[in-house]
Amino acid sequence: MEVLKISKREKLGTREARRFRLENFVPAIIYGHGRENQAVNLSLHDIVLAVRHGEQLLKCDLDGEEQNLLIKDVQYDYMGHEIIHVDLTRVNLDEQVDVTVSIVLRGTPVGVENEDGVLRQQLSDLNVRCVVTNIPEELRVSVAEMHTGDVLHIADLELPEGVTTDDDPETVIASVSIVVEEVEEVAEEEVTGGPEVIGEKAEEESAEGEQAESEK
Repeated sequence: MEVLKISKREKLGTREARRFRLENFVPAIIYGHGRENQAVNLSLHDIVLAVRHGEQLLKCDLDGEEQNLLIKDVQYDYMGHEIIHVDLTRVNLDEQVDVTVSIVLRGTPVGVENEDGVLRQQLSDLNVRCVVTNIPEELRVSVAEMHTGDVLHIADLELPEGVTTDDDPETVIASVSIVVEEVEEVAEEEVTGGPEVIGEKAEEESAEGEQAESEK
């Protein structure tokens, strides 16, 4: 694991944080393990690469002291593009941690290739618990054998050894369905619904006409 250089952040406040970002640093806070919180600066390049590659455990050098730090939260700007702040927590390499891992679907379902189906992913992340050195970068799930009507649940996942989850096993991750039928049903409802509305309007107008004649 590459050791990342980080530096203490002596000056705090919004103005200072903005200045650090202009210099390609990202403000961060380190906490945990009964020690005082420490404000630091991270290299923007380093943290962007780590997040992009799904890394959650960082080995950092702070003034000659190496620390194992877990990324707990990454904050972005209002556009969701630029990282503006990171929360880090101190960890031991043998301790269990709770983290969120991305679910990545692999392959093209049979139901999509041969049965006019559409693949829908309803769940993109899974909460897992594991030793900090065993955190998966992502959970890759093959959907190649799924037919139309098939549903993939959390219970169907084969998690790596030592990785567990307390999420509801019946939660749907992905499904393959035919949307053509749904479109046809909607179209049929619109067609059958049209005459009913016109008929109702004609009856209302006829009733109003009869009432007007009786009043004369």
